[in-house]
Amino acid sequence: MAMTNYRDLSTLTSDASAGFQFEFFCEVSGETWRSPFRPYRRGQLHGIIQKATYWFNGLHSFGRAAEYAASAGYSKAKAEALGDAQELAAQRFRHCESCGKWVAHAAWDDRQGHCTDCTKKAQGRYSGGGYSESSSDAGGGGGALCPNCQTPSEGGRFCHECGFDMASAFKSCPSCGSTLPRQARFCTDCGHGF
Repeated sequence: MAMTNYRDLSTLTSDASAGFQFEFFCEVSGETWRSPFRPYRRGQLHGIIQKATYWFNGLHSFGRAAEYAASAGYSKAKAEALGDAQELAAQRFRHCESCGKWVAHAAWDDRQGHCTDCTKKAQGRYSGGGYSESSSDAGGGGGALCPNCQTPSEGGRFCHECGFDMASAFKSCPSCGSTLPRQARFCTDCGHGF
């Protein structure tokens, strides 16, 4: 499975410092890792020739040829660089089959075989034969479940997963703004489901 937890930090093809680099991140802890910078020589050559055309007018045709060569090979070179970066990143990140997140080794629970977020959710919601919202005391997380996303609370006023105000006895309808009891499943004014 291809890794999707990355940001593209590559520089443009027409830059003298053209090249490819990717920053991979843990979708649980936010920990990041950057792949080694891989220079794109055609792009660098184009950048150098482009700068030289300001000084020497006769180089314009070379600049256009270098631009064409740089653009022609860019997609293939970038795909190869990304493939190599993903191979290196696969040594630092694991894919959780339960939630689909890519996580760093520090956010992986070897005993349970999935990420620490899934472990916390399973401990907070599981009660014997199935999942239940009322099993907040049965979980290892200790606190109540968030009524919005069902994540076990780790203390504090707001849910650490979705930001829901755990201390409030009321909630607002996101559709019409009506104030409703916290336990409401539907808005009494517009019918929006929670």
